[in-house]
Amino acid sequence: MAHAQGKTNWFAIVISAVVVVVLVALGAIVIWLNNQATDAGPAPSGDIVNAETGAISFGEGEDTVAVFIDFMCPICNQFEQSYGQQLRAAAENGDITIEYHPIAILDRFSQGTDYSSRAAGAMFCVAEEAPDKALDYMDALFENQPAENTPGLTDEQLAQYATEVGAEGAADCITEGTYKKYGVAQADAHEIAGTPTVEINGERLDLQKQTDFKKFTDLLG
Repeated sequence: MAHAQGKTNWFAIVISAVVVVVLVALGAIVIWLNNQATDAGPAPSGDIVNAETGAISFGEGEDTVAVFIDFMCPICNQFEQSYGQQLRAAAENGDITIEYHPIAILDRFSQGTDYSSRAAGAMFCVAEEAPDKALDYMDALFENQPAENTPGLTDEQLAQYATEVGAEGAADCITEGTYKKYGVAQADAHEIAGTPTVEINGERLDLQKQTDFKKFTDLLG
């Protein structure tokens, strides 16, 4: 009996070792999946693109107006229709620097196609490849803005609009989804909960407040 009790239980050891290996493998898979989910992908570059902040800049004015937009957001479209020309004129006159930040927070409203991410990525493709056509492309995206809770434009349509404004060199970047993840990462980095979000010289405004709205309109002249 004493001899039997002293035997090594190899079966239990092998089972324990297998369990440890499985747990380690599962942990590695979870880490990999998390990294994939949070990976911002490659960052865009170019004369008007700040790869760190995600800003697409126009003008060289002392005061900087940053506007965070989601191309699925109807209020962003309304904002641009109301103030876009004034902002651009102020930038052209050297009164302000305007920074557009294409971000993605409304993917859930495109029936699983991630339209916000794809459109933001397309905007970065055009800004990188054809900076002088970036504003024209933004206008095209808003003019053809899909309604919320629809699939949105296809990658091919996004590329076609780039071609139509003279940025055909950005087509492959768009259809390949090169910067698809970047807009989501920038939304997280800047802690954007709603769009449009406006900042002046780094100060985030609440345009529903009269004082903040006046700060904004005063810069427009």
